[in-house]
Amino acid sequence: MENTISFNDLKLIDPLKKALTKQGYTTPTPIQLKSIPSLLLGKDLIGIAQTGTGKTAAFALPILQRMTEKYPRVIKTLILAPTRELAAQIGESFSAYGEFLRFKHTVIFGGVSQGMQVQALSKGVDIVIATPGRLLDLMNQRRLTLGNVEFFVLDEADRMLDMGFIHDIKRIITRLPEKRQTLFFSATMSPEINRLAKSLLKDPIHVEVTAQATTVEKIKQCVFFIDQNSKEKLLLEFLRQKHLTSVLVFTRTKHKANKVAAFLSKNNISSDAIHGNKSQSSRTNAIKNFKTGKIKVLVATDIAARGIDIDNISHVINFEIPNEPESYVHRIGRTARAGAEGTAFSFCSADERNFLRNIERLIKKNIEVMDHTFHSETAKNAVGAAAKPPPKRQSGRNHRFKYKPGHGSKNKNTFSRNDRSGSRFKHNSKRR
Repeated sequence: MENTISFNDLKLIDPLKKALTKQGYTTPTPIQLKSIPSLLLGKDLIGIAQTGTGKTAAFALPILQRMTEKYPRVIKTLILAPTRELAAQIGESFSAYGEFLRFKHTVIFGGVSQGMQVQALSKGVDIVIATPGRLLDLMNQRRLTLGNVEFFVLDEADRMLDMGFIHDIKRIITRLPEKRQTLFFSATMSPEINRLAKSLLKDPIHVEVTAQATTVEKIKQCVFFIDQNSKEKLLLEFLRQKHLTSVLVFTRTKHKANKVAAFLSKNNISSDAIHGNKSQSSRTNAIKNFKTGKIKVLVATDIAARGIDIDNISHVINFEIPNEPESYVHRIGRTARAGAEGTAFSFCSADERNFLRNIERLIKKNIEVMDHTFHSETAKNAVGAAAKPPPKRQSGRNHRFKYKPGHGSKNKNTFSRNDRSGSRFKHNSKRR
């Protein structure tokens, strides 16, 4: 039934239908089909959906339709996103869907000068898409007020909490009118997320387009057991194969992302890294170069990759297994977009073995094991202490800054810190 329904059946206004036609969209995705009719009626919503399911259009279209143009330009819609990249992409979506309407929007995030953002706000906007930190900064500077907001969207709420934004979000919510339509999206529904949703929403509809934390069926998943010191060699062996055309490589840390990208560049594989320490301009350029095919490989941390919505990623490679199993689902969901098929490879060393077991419990399946040149039985069979990362070493008795009286001058104080801070790969049918 769902496949026979078009956007024309959803009672959207002509300017929106015209924009959708121009974008080449004719058939709504499941989350759009389940959400748009209720949102047009003004209902609150909890949506369990991952990036790539079409959730931006699911909330953008009804908001654009329900907004009225008879008011002066004040902020009527606020959308909070966890990362700069996702905020920017939501802004692009509002530009596309609202092309034949007269609303103005702006995107607000940190990592860049606030001058242009303040200028846009001063001219008047109807829609603000923002990351929490920069939004609070501008609110505290009295550059904007939220007293006229009628539509509030909290996108990727689970990642918001992972990134420590919960207190910022609560402060922002206190500035919103109590009478509003609230839309809440998350890829997972933990108890903490559920409590936050209940505090925000009034008699919401509940939309879930896939079971929580399930992986996309079209993604081929494989695991390669390997020692840590062989991972770069295996990665290079993969990336020299032509059918790996657009590859997203994940690491757990910023340092490792930089190290992997530098190693690939040294070996003539066009690549770049994105993570929280990179400037916004460098992150934007890296994603642009990846989208256009100028670079073959983008190396990313989990947080930096949120909001990357690129249709032609052929492979996701987990250079390091994530320590949170839900992150695995987020990672591999970056491939197999827009009906395409995709492949996810995971390099598992001995100290990541328990991470892999947790992932398999979550997705309720064993990931296919592949034989390869650098196969490690030690990694494959690791248990107990060998199957998890060693405890972090600590130097000194504590990690706090210690005050020392200054030397030679009564006006000088010094502080010291005690620490510084393909075809060649065959399926192995043996059970682990």
